[in-house]
Amino acid sequence: MPPKIKITKPAIIAAAMAIVRESGAGALNARALAARLGCSTQPIFSNYANMEALRSDVIAEANRLYQRYLREDMTSGEFPLYKASGMASIRFAREEPELFKLLFMRDRSAEDVSGEERKLDDLLPIIQNSTGLSREEAFLLHLEMWIFVHGIATMAATAYLDWDRDMTSRVLTDAYEGLKHRFLNKE
Repeated sequence: MPPKIKITKPAIIAAAMAIVRESGAGALNARALAARLGCSTQPIFSNYANMEALRSDVIAEANRLYQRYLREDMTSGEFPLYKASGMASIRFAREEPELFKLLFMRDRSAEDVSGEERKLDDLLPIIQNSTGLSREEAFLLHLEMWIFVHGIATMAATAYLDWDRDMTSRVLTDAYEGLKHRFLNKE
């Protein structure tokens, strides 16, 4: 009797990521995943209690990839650190549109997002050091820049616009400099 082939969690996640990349998060279901893996649904549910648990791991994997984009762009030296984070988000949206949608364009009303501000612990000092703003002002500047960056990234992920890196860089600089000027020159 031939040995049974074990379908591992990493193989399941890789197949699920491929489905999301190709067809969007809505296409991820047990039947499509089993077809991709060339097996029944049994190995999927041997590794996962339900599809929500699997989706949670797929979101975590997509976030790891997004974090890699951030690290790469922020360590490349091509742009100042803070700008590099925005450029990375937009590049991720352009290169991985379905994963961007999964991470940033899903209904999160049932999720606990109370820890989201802790993610800014690395970015706010960068803004403070380059502008001299207080932490509160740096947070507000970041909030407004994030809305701007997210808008561009969303338009890139949905193929609404197709700006090259030079144009993206230019508009991010314009927005940042305008906001910085407003915060530094209070009336």
